[in-house]
Amino acid sequence: MLRMFLKLVPLLFLFLGAAQAQRTTQDVFMMQYFQRRLQELEERVIRCDQDLQTVNHKMYDVSAEVRGQLRGVTALKTEMQGHMENLALRVDRVERDVEYLQNKIPELSEVEIAESVLEEQVKEAKEKKKAAIPQNKDCSSQLTGIKSQKIVKKAGDLNGSWMRDPTKGSSRIYFFSGSRNRTLLEFVSMKTFTDTNWTRMAEAILLPLPWQGTGSVVHDGFIYYHHADTRNEVLKVHLLNRTVVDRMLLPGAGRMPAYGLSPHTLLDLAVDEMGLWAVHADPDFGGNLVLTKLDSNSLSVEHTWDTTCKSDEAEGAFIICGTMYVVYNSQSGGRSTIKCLFDIHDTLLTEEVPSIYFPKRYTSHSGMQYHPKEKQVYAWDDGYQTTYKLDLKKKKQAT
Repeated sequence: MLRMFLKLVPLLFLFLGAAQAQRTTQDVFMMQYFQRRLQELEERVIRCDQDLQTVNHKMYDVSAEVRGQLRGVTALKTEMQGHMENLALRVDRVERDVEYLQNKIPELSEVEIAESVLEEQVKEAKEKKKAAIPQNKDCSSQLTGIKSQKIVKKAGDLNGSWMRDPTKGSSRIYFFSGSRNRTLLEFVSMKTFTDTNWTRMAEAILLPLPWQGTGSVVHDGFIYYHHADTRNEVLKVHLLNRTVVDRMLLPGAGRMPAYGLSPHTLLDLAVDEMGLWAVHADPDFGGNLVLTKLDSNSLSVEHTWDTTCKSDEAEGAFIICGTMYVVYNSQSGGRSTIKCLFDIHDTLLTEEVPSIYFPKRYTSHSGMQYHPKEKQVYAWDDGYQTTYKLDLKKKKQAT
């Protein structure tokens, strides 16, 4: 019995070993199967991630293309708005001209009126053709030359403007430093302005909104200036209480600098014996200057003239008795010269008036304001505050 048991023991161990080997082989097969499945899943995840990246790139490209098209549409919209504004301006001018011509042309029923009456009407029509604004009898001056130059001082930025209020007969000086600012300085007199401690003697006037360019003016107790960051808005601010009392959009202005050598000034305001004026350049008119008469009380446009004076290489302009004198120079700086003028009454022509030269100076004027009572120009010459006494003579009346 014991001998038989001993024979069975090796057989038992052999059977157990074979069973264990079979289980080990099955486990290896299962592990290999799971590894293959995991590898297949990993490859699928990688392909899916690649597909997502491809889709994202395509979506980005489509988004960029849409943004570009939107920018193009916005640019076209802005351009169309500019064209529409210009068209409206042109239509308004044509309507005014047609109305003006209709007022001049007699009705057919009046063709058979007396010859003397007809001659009188023709004469009247010629008078009206000179200008929409009648010539002021008290304003009979025309510029013939620069009598003298005086450099008052050097202060502030390279660009700016300074002036007096001509309507008040005041001795106060108004100092606009820079082509963009919100604070101007007021001095009680020229003596205070030229004093050594001039900054301590100045009164700082904080405007409600900043100005742009060097075309600001002080007129009858109000400050008129181009509102910064707008194309063509003109503000009227009360000098004492610093509030905006009126504003207007100057038709056609602000699309290019008024003067080629003063790129910071999109529109220039001026005062003469006849009141308030505005000057700007029109790209649709070959870059020529456009002169506009404004009502200083309501800021409404009284009349507009397209002039033959070029804005290219111009540095500034001023107006005397309804005649605009345009000052030219060169990019490198030199001697300023009046080479073009425009008289709204047609009593003066550029070709009939010789070029007027300014005394030798520094570089270029950035601001020029005429004072009707003093008969001189307050100029800003590369940071130098300068005055020019003018040589004037009686202006012939329109015939």
